[in-house]
Parts: sequence; structure tokens; C-alpha cells
Amino acid sequence: MPIKIPDQLPARDVLAREGVAVMDEQTALRQDIRPLQIGLLNLMPNKIRTEAQFARLIGASPLQVELTLVRIGNHRAKNTPEDHLITFYQTWEEVAARKFDGFIVTGAPVELLPFEDVTYWEELTRIFDWTTTNVHSSFFICWGAMAAAWHFHRIPKHTLEKKAFGVFRHRNHAPASPYLAGFSDDFAIPVSRWTEVRTADIPPDSGLEVLMESDRTGPCLVTEAIGNRLYMFNHIEYDSTSLKEEYDRDIAAGVPMQVPHDYYPDDDPSRRPLNRWRSHAHLLFGNWINQVYQTTAYDLEKIGRS
Repeated sequence: MPIKIPDQLPARDVLAREGVAVMDEQTALRQDIRPLQIGLLNLMPNKIRTEAQFARLIGASPLQVELTLVRIGNHRAKNTPEDHLITFYQTWEEVAARKFDGFIVTGAPVELLPFEDVTYWEELTRIFDWTTTNVHSSFFICWGAMAAAWHFHRIPKHTLEKKAFGVFRHRNHAPASPYLAGFSDDFAIPVSRWTEVRTADIPPDSGLEVLMESDRTGPCLVTEAIGNRLYMFNHIEYDSTSLKEEYDRDIAAGVPMQVPHDYYPDDDPSRRPLNRWRSHAHLLFGNWINQVYQTTAYDLEKIGRS
């Protein structure tokens, strides 16, 4: 089933070229079903590329999904045209009265700041609390996952001596989890961060379960039954060239940066990197969408009542 996004959103052309089914708004209105309502709070600087990354994964589901793009109301984006934000985004205040089957909070390039020093931290904490009453299942990504883990459980983040950067092998700790249905025992996931959370800091009585972990970069995916929450500390949604673009940017700016781990063939930045995580990214988001569909209320207004 196609994903429903605004007709003029730039991600539509990207997805169409890749063969992802995209439904126009008029066709969606004619279908006699309730599409899943998924919100995306986009905190990444390149919002247009991030929209395409998540829409690609959500749109691969066999279910009809309506994606709502959300932004922080009191934060001015520097890297996305204002007319794009006005046309395609709603502020959180504008959607706060709504209920969502699923809600994604992305990463943000603020990980070296203390959480409380982030300019929009107060609004973000209100959004986190709002997800407990207005969202059936929340999916927090990278810094968004660290921020949510700190807000809900006071799990700290630790600054690394050097950036965790590259494609790292991860282990499947919970093959029976519905979120990891079909996953290999061992798989690769992109990592790009200057901070980390540690399994040892997760309170034993928190209700948190580590599903994926790397010997090199620590916990990757953590689940929590309360709020049907998923915490993904890495960037499984990345494009094939995302790490290359970050590496080239830093090198051009004179920032000392190691070649991304196990990313380029023979660690040669002149060669084309291979995407070794795409199938697992689609599998994870497909499993999440399926779980949301299986467990959410048909009546949206019943979400959060329990």
C-alpha cells in the first residue's frame, strides 16, 4: 500500500524514482480505510533529505500510512528554506490536539551540548510527555533517543574520545522480538555520533530491553513496553552516501576525521561505498509499522486512554 504525503513534497519525486509507491491525496480520500497516522518530528538540519529517508522506509509498508511533518515551533531552521517549512510542516502546537498511531523523533546536531542547554529543550520535553497520552508508539532516533532516555529514565550520555563513525557489526539479542522478526543474528548499521549511552547505565527496573548491541559502539536498539517506545541510537535510516557526505564535509572544513569504519571498500574514500544495511532498515521499520497496526486502536481518540 502506498504512503500518503503532500503532492508537492520534494521527497515524492525521490521516492517515485526509487519505485516506492506514493499515493496522491485525492486517491487516498477515495479509499474506505483508516490510514495509520504517523508523525515525524524532524530535528535534522537537512530536513528535505531526512523526509525522504524516513518516507522511503515507512512507504515500503503494505499498509496505507499518512505522514505528518512536524517541527519545533520556537526554533528557526538554518538549512531549510522557510517556504518549505511553511508549506509542508506543522508546528507541534498545531498538532498537539491530535492523536497519532506512531510518532518519530529524529536526531539533531546538538549532541555535545548538555540536554538542558539545547534551545528547544523545554518544548521537546513537553513533546516527550505528550507522546505518553497522544501517541500509541514512539520511535526515537540517535540524539532523539538519547534525549528521550534522559527525559524518561535519566540515562546519561557520555562524550567519546573520538567520533563513533562508520558501519559497525551488531548482535541480535532478541530474535523472538516482533521488532526483529526476520533479522539476522549479526548485521551492519551506520553509526555517526560523538556521544554514547551505556548498557550499564540502564536501570534494571526501568522496563527497558536491549534488542541490538555492538561490541564497538554499545547499545543500538532498546524497547520499552510503556508507550510502546523504541530507542534507536544509530542511523539505520541513512542513505548510502550519508556518511561520505559527512566525511567530505569535515575534511573540506579542516576538521580532523578518521575514514568511516568499514564503509568504503578497502577503506579507500575514492571508492564508492556499499550499502550493507538497507534491507535491515526496511525490515525494522516494516516490523514497527506492523506492530503499530496490530495493536493500535481503530478509534484514534482511544489512543492514550489506558
